[in-house]
Amino acid sequence: MTPRDLLDRFIDPGLVMLERLANVSVTNPARVLVMAIAGQESEWQARLQIGGPARSFWQFEKGGGVDGVFRVTPNQLRAVCQELMIPFDQTEVFEAMAWNDLLATCMARLLLWTDPRPLPAVGDEEGAWNYYLSIWRPGAPHHETWHARYETSLALCIPRRPVS
Repeated sequence: MTPRDLLDRFIDPGLVMLERLANVSVTNPARVLVMAIAGQESEWQARLQIGGPARSFWQFEKGGGVDGVFRVTPNQLRAVCQELMIPFDQTEVFEAMAWNDLLATCMARLLLWTDPRPLPAVGDEEGAWNYYLSIWRPGAPHHETWHARYETSLALCIPRRPVS
Protein backbone atom coordinates (compact mmCIF):
# COMPACT_ATOMS: atom_id res chain seq x y z
CA MET A 1 0.00 0.00 0.00
CA THR A 2 1.31 3.42 -0.85
CA PRO A 3 0.96 6.35 1.55
CA ARG A 4 -1.45 7.97 -0.97
CA ASP A 5 -3.59 4.80 -1.01
CA LEU A 6 -3.74 4.72 2.78
CA LEU A 7 -4.75 8.38 2.92
CA ASP A 8 -7.38 8.16 0.18
CA ARG A 9 -8.86 4.75 1.01
CA PHE A 10 -8.77 4.72 4.80
CA ILE A 11 -7.48 7.78 6.63
CA ASP A 12 -9.71 10.42 5.07
CA PRO A 13 -12.83 8.20 5.01
CA GLY A 14 -12.15 7.04 8.58
CA LEU A 15 -11.74 10.58 9.87
CA VAL A 16 -14.93 11.70 8.11
CA MET A 17 -16.79 8.72 9.58
CA LEU A 18 -15.50 9.54 13.07
CA GLU A 19 -16.59 13.14 12.71
CA ARG A 20 -20.08 12.04 11.62
CA LEU A 21 -20.46 9.44 14.36
CA ALA A 22 -18.66 11.04 17.29
CA ASN A 23 -18.18 14.74 16.51
CA VAL A 24 -14.38 14.44 16.45
CA SER A 25 -13.36 17.11 13.96
CA VAL A 26 -11.46 16.39 10.78
CA THR A 27 -8.65 18.95 10.73
CA ASN A 28 -5.49 19.27 8.70
CA PRO A 29 -3.29 18.95 11.81
CA ALA A 30 -5.08 15.67 12.64
CA ARG A 31 -4.77 14.35 9.08
CA VAL A 32 -1.06 15.13 8.92
CA LEU A 33 -0.29 13.63 12.34
CA VAL A 34 -2.38 10.47 11.83
CA MET A 35 -0.66 9.99 8.48
CA ALA A 36 2.86 10.66 9.81
CA ILE A 37 2.43 8.31 12.75
CA ALA A 38 1.35 5.48 10.44
CA GLY A 39 4.49 6.13 8.43
CA GLN A 40 6.69 6.22 11.49
CA GLU A 41 5.19 3.12 13.08
CA SER A 42 4.86 0.87 10.02
CA GLU A 43 6.21 2.71 6.99
CA TRP A 44 2.57 2.60 5.80
CA GLN A 45 3.07 -1.14 5.16
CA ALA A 46 2.69 -3.45 8.16
CA ARG A 47 -0.67 -4.21 9.74
CA LEU A 48 1.00 -6.70 12.06
CA GLN A 49 4.17 -5.91 13.98
CA ILE A 50 7.08 -8.06 12.88
CA GLY A 51 8.01 -10.19 15.87
CA GLY A 52 5.54 -8.46 18.17
CA PRO A 53 1.94 -8.15 19.18
CA ALA A 54 1.06 -4.70 17.78
CA ARG A 55 -1.76 -4.22 15.28
CA SER A 56 -2.59 -1.84 12.42
CA PHE A 57 -0.51 0.64 10.49
CA TRP A 58 -0.32 2.58 13.78
CA GLN A 59 1.06 -0.45 15.68
CA PHE A 60 -1.37 -0.33 18.60
CA GLU A 61 -0.73 -2.53 21.59
CA LYS A 62 -3.63 -3.94 23.54
CA GLY A 63 -2.53 -2.77 26.98
CA GLY A 64 -1.41 0.68 25.87
CA GLY A 65 -3.22 2.57 23.14
CA VAL A 66 -6.24 0.28 22.89
CA ASP A 67 -6.81 0.43 26.63
CA GLY A 68 -6.41 4.21 26.62
CA VAL A 69 -8.99 4.72 23.87
CA PHE A 70 -11.46 2.39 25.64
CA ARG A 71 -10.93 4.21 28.94
CA VAL A 72 -11.05 7.83 27.75
CA THR A 73 -13.34 7.77 24.69
CA PRO A 74 -15.74 4.83 25.20
CA ASN A 75 -18.80 6.57 23.75
CA GLN A 76 -17.00 7.64 20.60
CA LEU A 77 -15.43 4.22 20.12
CA ARG A 78 -18.73 2.46 20.78
CA ALA A 79 -20.33 4.46 17.94
CA VAL A 80 -17.52 3.45 15.58
CA CYS A 81 -17.78 -0.21 16.59
CA GLN A 82 -21.54 -0.19 16.02
CA GLU A 83 -21.10 1.37 12.59
CA LEU A 84 -18.49 -1.22 11.58
CA MET A 85 -20.32 -4.12 13.27
CA ILE A 86 -17.37 -4.92 15.53
CA PRO A 87 -18.10 -6.02 19.10
CA PHE A 88 -17.28 -3.32 21.65
CA ASP A 89 -14.67 -5.44 23.40
CA GLN A 90 -10.95 -4.74 23.80
CA THR A 91 -9.82 -8.12 22.51
CA GLU A 92 -12.17 -8.00 19.51
CA VAL A 93 -11.19 -4.43 18.63
CA PHE A 94 -7.49 -5.20 19.00
CA GLU A 95 -7.75 -8.14 16.61
CA ALA A 96 -10.02 -6.30 14.16
CA MET A 97 -7.56 -3.40 13.92
CA ALA A 98 -5.14 -5.65 12.04
CA TRP A 99 -7.53 -5.87 9.08
CA ASN A 100 -10.09 -3.11 9.46
CA ASP A 101 -8.26 0.04 8.45
CA LEU A 102 -11.25 2.31 9.06
CA LEU A 103 -11.38 1.10 12.66
CA ALA A 104 -7.62 1.52 13.00
CA THR A 105 -7.79 5.07 11.62
CA CYS A 106 -10.52 5.95 14.12
CA MET A 107 -8.48 4.42 16.93
CA ALA A 108 -5.44 6.49 15.94
CA ARG A 109 -7.46 9.71 15.85
CA LEU A 110 -9.20 8.89 19.13
CA LEU A 111 -5.86 8.22 20.82
CA LEU A 112 -4.71 11.68 19.72
CA TRP A 113 -8.04 13.09 20.92
CA THR A 114 -7.44 11.70 24.44
CA ASP A 115 -4.77 14.35 24.92
CA PRO A 116 -6.26 17.70 26.01
CA ARG A 117 -3.42 19.66 24.39
CA PRO A 118 -4.08 21.10 20.95
CA LEU A 119 -2.56 19.22 18.04
CA PRO A 120 0.65 20.72 16.67
CA ALA A 121 0.13 23.16 13.83
CA VAL A 122 0.63 21.93 10.29
CA GLY A 123 4.33 22.32 9.54
CA ASP A 124 5.46 22.09 13.19
CA GLU A 125 7.51 18.98 12.60
CA GLU A 126 9.30 18.99 15.95
CA GLY A 127 6.07 19.70 17.82
CA ALA A 128 4.45 16.79 15.99
CA TRP A 129 7.39 14.54 16.92
CA ASN A 130 7.08 15.46 20.59
CA TYR A 131 3.30 14.98 20.51
CA TYR A 132 3.78 11.54 18.92
CA LEU A 133 6.34 10.57 21.56
CA SER A 134 4.11 11.62 24.44
CA ILE A 135 1.03 9.78 23.22
CA TRP A 136 2.38 6.71 21.38
CA ARG A 137 5.33 6.19 23.73
CA PRO A 138 7.29 4.12 21.23
CA GLY A 139 9.69 1.62 22.72
CA ALA A 140 12.42 2.45 20.22
CA PRO A 141 11.81 5.91 18.75
CA HIS A 142 13.74 6.71 15.61
CA HIS A 143 13.93 10.47 15.27
CA GLU A 144 16.12 10.11 12.19
CA THR A 145 13.19 8.71 10.15
CA TRP A 146 10.57 11.21 11.35
CA HIS A 147 11.50 14.01 8.94
CA ALA A 148 10.86 11.90 5.83
CA ARG A 149 7.61 10.47 7.22
CA TYR A 150 6.35 13.91 8.25
CA GLU A 151 7.33 15.53 4.95
CA THR A 152 5.59 12.80 2.95
CA SER A 153 2.47 13.22 5.09
CA LEU A 154 2.56 16.98 4.75
CA ALA A 155 2.94 16.79 0.97
CA LEU A 156 0.01 14.38 0.63
CA CYS A 157 -2.32 16.03 3.14
CA ILE A 158 -1.56 19.67 2.32
CA PRO A 159 -0.59 19.81 -1.34
CA ARG A 160 1.13 23.00 -2.38
CA ARG A 161 0.06 24.59 -5.61
CA PRO A 162 2.73 26.10 -7.84
CA VAL A 163 2.72 29.86 -7.89
CA SER A 164 2.07 31.16 -11.41
